[in-house]
Amino acid sequence: MIKIARQTLQIEAEALLELQQSIGEAFAHCAEAVFQSAGRLVVTGIGKSAIVAQKIVATLNSTGTPALFMHAADAIHGDLGMIRPGDMVLCLSKSGDTPEIKVLAPLVKNLGAPLIGMTSRPESFLARQSDYLLLTPVSHEADPNNLAPTTSTTAQMALGDALAIALLSMRGFSPQDFAMFHPGGALGKQLYLRVADLYPHNQRPQVTPSDTVRQAILEMTAKCLGATAVVDDERRLLGIITDGDLRRMLERNARIEDDNAGAIMSESPKTIHPSAMAVEALELMRRHSITQLVVVDEAGIYLGFVHLHDLIREGLV
Repeated sequence: MIKIARQTLQIEAEALLELQQSIGEAFAHCAEAVFQSAGRLVVTGIGKSAIVAQKIVATLNSTGTPALFMHAADAIHGDLGMIRPGDMVLCLSKSGDTPEIKVLAPLVKNLGAPLIGMTSRPESFLARQSDYLLLTPVSHEADPNNLAPTTSTTAQMALGDALAIALLSMRGFSPQDFAMFHPGGALGKQLYLRVADLYPHNQRPQVTPSDTVRQAILEMTAKCLGATAVVDDERRLLGIITDGDLRRMLERNARIEDDNAGAIMSESPKTIHPSAMAVEALELMRRHSITQLVVVDEAGIYLGFVHLHDLIREGLV
C-alpha cells in the first residue's frame, strides 16, 4: 500500500512538472484576456472536471476574480442563461470530445462569449473551438488501468490555481482585499480583527497603589481575569498584579496585611494599543509566555485587558 501511494504521488508530481514546463505565451494571453474582461469567468465541466471547476470558481472568487460555476449538462437545459455580455467561459475536459462538451462549445460561441478550453488533447473538438487554449499534458492517469481521473484532475486544479494567482498578481490583490472576502474565517480575522474589537467585552479590574493586597485579590477574583491593573488617580497605568505576583509575595512569607498593591505590583507590564491587530497581541503573548496584555492609549491611560481566551474564542489560536 505504501508503494502504491508513493507511486501515485510520483506520477502526479511528474505530471505537474511537465505542466510547469508547458506554461508559455498561450497562458499569458489567456490570463490577460480574463483580466481585461468586463464580465465574469464562467467555469464549466462534466463529471470529475465539474468538481474541479467548482473549486477553481471558489479560488477565483476569493482572490478577486468574479466567477461562477455552470454544469455542462445543465447548461444545455437552461443554465446557459447565466452567461451575460462581457463574460468569458472556461471549459474543463480531459479529452475535449465528450458529447456534452461538443454540444456546449458551439452554443457558447454563438452567445459571443470567448471560450477558454482546458484539455489534455490539442487536437480535440474543444481545443479547436477555443479562443484560448490551456493544455494539461497528461500521458497517464495514476491508476493502473489509466481510467480513473486522478492525474488529469490534479493538473486541472493546479492550472486553475496558476490562473487564479496570476490574476491575483495582476490585480494587485492585497491582504486587506483578502480579508474583505474572508471576514468569517480565521484567515480573515488575522487581517482585520483588532484589539479594540476584543477588550471592551472584558471586565476592567483596577486598584490604586495604596489599596491593600486584600482589595487587589478581591478585585482580581471579582473580575475573573487573573490580574488587575494598578493605576493612579487619572487612570494612568503604573503596574500590574497577577497571580504570580501574589505567589511570589507568599513565598517571601509576607503578610497580606503588611503590603499594599504598589509594593507587590510588577512595573512596566506588557501593553498594547487598541488599534493593534489581534495577531500582534497573540505574538506578544507567545513571545513573553503570558496570557494577557494591558490595553492602553497613547497617553498611557488604562483601558482594559485583552486575554488569550479572547484570541482562542476568535479562532486565532
